[in-house]
Amino acid sequence: MADWEDLHHFVTLAREGTLSAAARTLGVDHATVARRVAALEQSTGLKLVDRRSRATTLTDEGKRIAAVATPMEEAAFAVARTAQAAKPGVDGEVTISAPPNFASSVIAPQLTRLRSQHPGIHIKLIGEKRRVSLSRREADVALRLMRPVEAKLFVRKVGSFGFSLYGTAGYLEKTPPHALAFIGYDASLSESPQEVWLRTIVGEREVVLRTNDLEIQAQAARSGLGVAALPHYLGDGDPRLQRYAVTGKPVSRDVWLAVHRDLRQHPAVRAVMEFLVSCLKPQ
Repeated sequence: MADWEDLHHFVTLAREGTLSAAARTLGVDHATVARRVAALEQSTGLKLVDRRSRATTLTDEGKRIAAVATPMEEAAFAVARTAQAAKPGVDGEVTISAPPNFASSVIAPQLTRLRSQHPGIHIKLIGEKRRVSLSRREADVALRLMRPVEAKLFVRKVGSFGFSLYGTAGYLEKTPPHALAFIGYDASLSESPQEVWLRTIVGEREVVLRTNDLEIQAQAARSGLGVAALPHYLGDGDPRLQRYAVTGKPVSRDVWLAVHRDLRQHPAVRAVMEFLVSCLKPQ
């Protein structure tokens, strides 16, 4: 019989499409994924992956094995969720997935409060932009800026936060409005609400930096490079930055909490959900 872990690694590779993406999802290095797939090929006596191609291409046999093994993976995760949900007590590890800057600026500074209330809970906090699968136990609870649509999830809106333009006091004092330089997202995030809003303000003025990372934008603004559209939770608490007032309708983002329905009533998961909701309340 094929080893389950070999099958798990192979199904993840089939789903993610590349060794590196599968490795990120599984939390291992790409060599481990390759070794597991090779072991599955040896145990089944089938060639599952075409290694002549730069991309990861499944053979016909590989596609058939992946189709059969995928429901097995789903069943295994369902067993794991059921087992976790049945455990009593407000303790154990709970994994939270949240956007990177939100995780570091909003959640992490308040974890001492959760620790004092529930010392038996151990948190794994993952800052990531991708949409994790709660069904596959990539996280137990997720916070997202767009409403999750994965099946079998409990989803609720738990708050929102606004954006303003920020720059250093020195830069804003010496730079007239027509000469302001701007810091924004690159093409990968050009349709995000805050970037669309920023474009309505920039007009013909110069965008001196584009990046896919919010912290890079904030750091560039702190250096006096220009002004950036930053969330209030990041800009208002920074003594190096001050708001620059603009006319027009402000922009905000909703925050959505998601948890698999199988885990919603687990005591530790519920405690973490309540903590996350409290993180978004005005202090």
